[in-house]
Amino acid sequence: MKSANDRSVCPEQIHTKTKPYNISVDNKIISFQESDKNLLECLENSNVEVHYHCRDGFCGACRVTLIEGEIHYPQGEPLAFVGEGEILTCCCVPQTDIKLAIE
Repeated sequence: MKSANDRSVCPEQIHTKTKPYNISVDNKIISFQESDKNLLECLENSNVEVHYHCRDGFCGACRVTLIEGEIHYPQGEPLAFVGEGEILTCCCVPQTDIKLAIE
């Protein structure tokens, strides 16, 4: 049973896209590349500051607000609490272009 906060995508729903996904954050647009392991790595590579601790979805320190778009948790739902409209950057990947708010 999926929770109301479940933003994961079933494998058959995962989109394939030939171009990188665009991420709008901090008044700039960056690209998520196939070589990026997760959203946190992509943000770090683009010099966007995101707080983190565990990098495995246990602590929730990398929590940001997803304003638009869809993400997927390839390893399954994280163990840390994720509130409505929030995602954990350390363990998700975008499935569409996305817009984030980092506090």
